[in-house]
Amino acid sequence: MATVIELPVETYKGPVDPDWCPGCGDFGVLRSVQTAAGKCGVHPKDLLVVSGIGCSSNLPGFIHAYGIHSLHGRSVPVATGAHLANTDLKVVITGGDGDGYGIGVGHLIHAMRRNLDVTYVVMDNQIYGLTTGQASPTSAKGVKTKSTPAGNFESPLNPLVMAITSGATYVARGFSGEQKQLGELIAGGIAHKGFALIDVFSPCVTYNKINTYPYFKERVYKLEDEGYDPTNFYKAIEKAYEWGDRIPLGVVYKTEQETYEDNEPVLKKGPLVKQKLGIPKNVHQELIDEMI
Repeated sequence: MATVIELPVETYKGPVDPDWCPGCGDFGVLRSVQTAAGKCGVHPKDLLVVSGIGCSSNLPGFIHAYGIHSLHGRSVPVATGAHLANTDLKVVITGGDGDGYGIGVGHLIHAMRRNLDVTYVVMDNQIYGLTTGQASPTSAKGVKTKSTPAGNFESPLNPLVMAITSGATYVARGFSGEQKQLGELIAGGIAHKGFALIDVFSPCVTYNKINTYPYFKERVYKLEDEGYDPTNFYKAIEKAYEWGDRIPLGVVYKTEQETYEDNEPVLKKGPLVKQKLGIPKNVHQELIDEMI
């Protein structure tokens, strides 16, 4: 097993400072992603961060690594294409609950069932922040927002249950108010071989006055403090449904399974970017020129 040489978090400081609202949970998530990359010893040249659209999806612009700020709800297919083209890259997807669990949920489910070797960090603030406070797929039933002034009558989606039952092999929940644990959870997802989903409570201090830092501080507890075993599928489902006065943080489910890449014949010869094209160089250059 290769020795991991940790890198300082400053290695991943981007040239642009974040412009989120003061107190936004996404600051803590950014720091945790940077910390996690350092713990895993992933050099910026070997790291790709892909996002969709939303406040949290601005994250690739604030970290020193390759980055793609893609279309709304399309971060997963973009990340999939980049990863399959160069499986040597560590690919981290970042975005919000609206982007990932709303418009992008169809892509997410299929990436999880394929068990692609990528990591998805969802900043779940239970509201649409960028568009100024509408109900999101994880907003609680009854909550009043700009789009639900009489109260939200839709039941919230449970991302942990969805991930476990869809085939994700590393499923965790973090909280931006617990940065040390969150950094470890994301590092675990990056190091894991298979699809990793880390759902993060990342409070929106501007538009969500219910799911605040104090709200979560009073309720969350760490699974690792209770000797929890994340390898038990049925116990994981039970924990994923736990909500109310006690909300679990930590690795909810983890298993080792074959990945999509393990079974893709084309990748047996290594990353596509390192394989011979099979076409003349001039034709290849013409294609590149046309796309650019």
